[in-house]
Amino acid sequence: MANLGNLYRKDRTAILKHREWRGFADTMYDYYRWLVTWKDMIVMVLKAPVSTVKGLFRYRWMASYLSAPAFVDRHVAGLRGAHLRIAHLHYNMIVKHATGLIHTSFVADEKINPNNKLSKKIVLTDEIIPNEIFSGFPNLTVVPLQTIPIFLTSMVDQQITPPYLEVTESFGVPADVCPLPSAEAGVAIEDDYPKMGCCMVATNMPCDGSVMNSTFLDRRLNLPVHLFNIPLRYHDEDVQEYAVEEVKELIRFIEEQTGEKFDWDVFFKALKNTNKQLEYELEKWDINKTAYPQMTGAAFWLYRIYYFNLSGGVDERFLKVDKKVNQIMLKAYEQKVPVSKEMRHRAVVWSCPANYYTSFANWLENCWGINVVMDMETMISYLKFNTEDKEEALKDLAKTYQRSIMRKHTKGGYRNVVDELWRIVEEYNADMVIMYDQISCKGMDGLTGVFDDQARERDVKFVWVKQDLMDPRTISRRDMREQVNQYMSTVLQENPLDPTLVDFEDDLAW
Repeated sequence: MANLGNLYRKDRTAILKHREWRGFADTMYDYYRWLVTWKDMIVMVLKAPVSTVKGLFRYRWMASYLSAPAFVDRHVAGLRGAHLRIAHLHYNMIVKHATGLIHTSFVADEKINPNNKLSKKIVLTDEIIPNEIFSGFPNLTVVPLQTIPIFLTSMVDQQITPPYLEVTESFGVPADVCPLPSAEAGVAIEDDYPKMGCCMVATNMPCDGSVMNSTFLDRRLNLPVHLFNIPLRYHDEDVQEYAVEEVKELIRFIEEQTGEKFDWDVFFKALKNTNKQLEYELEKWDINKTAYPQMTGAAFWLYRIYYFNLSGGVDERFLKVDKKVNQIMLKAYEQKVPVSKEMRHRAVVWSCPANYYTSFANWLENCWGINVVMDMETMISYLKFNTEDKEEALKDLAKTYQRSIMRKHTKGGYRNVVDELWRIVEEYNADMVIMYDQISCKGMDGLTGVFDDQARERDVKFVWVKQDLMDPRTISRRDMREQVNQYMSTVLQENPLDPTLVDFEDDLAW
């Protein structure tokens, strides 16, 4: 695991000079999975070569996906054995599903394929809305509008968001607005969303920035738009009746716009699949509470938020992956296999992570021996669905949506963000918290002193890491690393596991 920094080219890109040697078995497995990633990308092109090539030249963001193999490489650096296999299985599933979404988007895009039939069978949704409710419309195709053009792309390529942020600011939107909705609005202004769909479902999640973004989308898309509202104070029982009515209104809107009727049998089948996937997820959590966690780094939260929003209980490939992953995980746990060479600290990551540095947790592990055993975006809703009673199922669905990504712990009151953190720290036997200070998010600003005071009372090491979610120009990846370096070397007076990773430049990297 040592000297990983020596693999990087010294040109500010952090591109590997050659692949990492992990021993024969692990190196061959890593290379095999690298080939699988390329295979999935090539298959996407072969399914619709003309549409894909047109999309490559039409949309700025499409070229970023050519760097997907490098994205996976960043997230498996230094991994060995079961940890390597678990991570690769998760990332390969994300790539498989994402290439399918890209394919659908280009085939249905009326700019590329005018008058195609698929477009009118597509319901566009805000990326924050999980797909379970749409599983009740099996004859329709659901496309989360912002996921491929900007949300997932910003994780693959940190350079993709600045042009979109700049164009939004040129329209008078303040620069201190959360860069997620700001970048999404910029894609609309630049007309870089594929033109497709018969209607659009917007939402107030996760925050007021999304409401601003919805106005830009409404102007650009020129489609019937339904605003799906989610209560903020989700622990209050008096809001639940309203929340269920919002779900019913959404169903009625889609029925009116498409002529399709909600299929309860298909819906219940999807919810059963979702419940099964949740069982697999909770197994992972239980293992990570022990002295031998098997899933650390970024794979935990990246895969979790991806399937939570996009699987919808319909794509059973996610279930197959989880079954295989959990078999590997349980076998390694039974054999008391350590997840990494040296685990100095068990950490919980809190607040929203930076899209432009999703592999930050992997660097923490490789450089300083900080193993992230749980994080805020993994610990989203874990409610099981009723799969027999229609009304109860909708109640469970409404409660799940209130506990979605970037929502469950940043909304709903003090106890959700503060008390919940300390519960998780205790439950996962963590001695450290990595607290993201998302400088454009107003939600956490008033709690800085509270966190610091309570961390001292509990004797928990508390590391603040400033970041700007989608804008690496404000606080770079290197800046984020340096904040940890200073804490570890001055406050804890520890030496790095891998000195070659302490300082390197990657501001020109994907």
